[in-house]
Amino acid sequence: MLSFEEYRRYDALGLAELVRKGAHVPQELLECAIRRIDEVNIVLNAVIHTFYDEARVQSKSVDTSAPFCGVPFLVKDLGMAVKGTPLRMGCRGYANNISKQDSHAVQKMRQAGFLIFGKTNTPEFGLAPYTEPKTFGGTRNPRNPKYSPAGSSGGSAAAVASGIVPMATANDGGGSIRMPASACGLFGLKPTRGRVSWSGLYGEMWSGASVEGCVSRSVRDTAAYLDVISGSGPGDPYISAQPQRPYLQEVNIAPGKLRIGWSLTHTIGQRVDAACKTAVEHALEVLRQEGHTVEEVALPYQREDLTEAFIVIVAAETAADVAALSQHLGYKAGPGDVEANTYALALLGRSFTAADYALAKRRWHELSQRMVDFHEKYDVLVTPTLARCPIRLGALQNSKVENALLIVVNALGLGSIVRASLNQLIEKIYGYMPWTPFANMTGQPSMSIPFYQTEEEKLPIGVMFTGRMGQEDLLLRLAGQLERVAPWDKITEN
Repeated sequence: MLSFEEYRRYDALGLAELVRKGAHVPQELLECAIRRIDEVNIVLNAVIHTFYDEARVQSKSVDTSAPFCGVPFLVKDLGMAVKGTPLRMGCRGYANNISKQDSHAVQKMRQAGFLIFGKTNTPEFGLAPYTEPKTFGGTRNPRNPKYSPAGSSGGSAAAVASGIVPMATANDGGGSIRMPASACGLFGLKPTRGRVSWSGLYGEMWSGASVEGCVSRSVRDTAAYLDVISGSGPGDPYISAQPQRPYLQEVNIAPGKLRIGWSLTHTIGQRVDAACKTAVEHALEVLRQEGHTVEEVALPYQREDLTEAFIVIVAAETAADVAALSQHLGYKAGPGDVEANTYALALLGRSFTAADYALAKRRWHELSQRMVDFHEKYDVLVTPTLARCPIRLGALQNSKVENALLIVVNALGLGSIVRASLNQLIEKIYGYMPWTPFANMTGQPSMSIPFYQTEEEKLPIGVMFTGRMGQEDLLLRLAGQLERVAPWDKITEN
């Protein structure tokens, strides 16, 4: 029987190689993952739905030529449909929503040899930078259960960090791959817009802000995963140019001498935790040692890009999510069908006009042009991934006063009141995540790499690297280099 200690030593490609060589069979890997869920999930609450029997059947007919043959795998319960299983998106209103088909990307996951055996936790509609949905309860950070794994891919990140699986799906509409990667000590790459198809369920998510990817323990796993699932599907509104060679090959290619701009400036003017600054300083030291040119820069984006462009689209998309839920339910969804914060954000979305939405999208495109100008001089932009160290569970939840106000606002449909208190919402949420949403607006690839851990709690801290549109290859070369010269074993071990 495969022990957890041996299972844990390998990344996903390493486990697949064990199967390929006949050292272990897929059933052994799957049963080890199931035992690990039984051991840790009662505390972590990372996995909210399992389908072991289906995976056991699939494990008997694995194609050993597939790149991830026999590797146990988990899918985030948002964005990706797995035929015959619930797709609830953290929402009570979707309690009986069963997927009728696999998403296009999920079909590719199966073809790659993954054994999908469960769904991971997510905040309602992926809206929060923490994973604490009312319907399923909060997910805890494996490094310290008193802390959050961040969000919205917190369930997947906690599952990977705890050793249930070596990698899991994640998606990112405002930082939801990179933030959990940072909080859990994982590698997280948000691909370029259109790199991975939403076909089979959506055309796009969050007006093009959201993209599908994964969280993993190794750079090569993410690279090989992109090779597997990237590419357009039927009806896609975006098509990204295909890479010159497989992404897996990029990991071992030197990135050359890069021009790197960095900043510690908080986008909305709040403080940045000392540990987050230290993580960047460590990263810059390594980059200099590797011969890269490193220079402090003024950020190519600003507060207004969040407060007058990003939030408008997020609120409008939330209003659309609640409208889609109404279609599913067969009646107009009310405050009892979604969480209070979700409903209030939907009210905010309804308060904006079509002109507000169109103007916000224009500002997204203006930001994209600014980033083009920035990348004329710099190959990569470096910032902290988050402005705060991993937060305690519940730290960003509403106060009693805020909850009482929301009850009145939602009952009366007072979107104008939500709009009037918008600055308070922005200060609270974007104070924690002031940098991640910009790559979602522009569609650029962006990654978080573990570089530090807090002194007292030994909690991981990530550093974010954002590259030119379509240049995942360059980021993967850089990530491979950093993984070799500054391995994050001590940060990722649990």
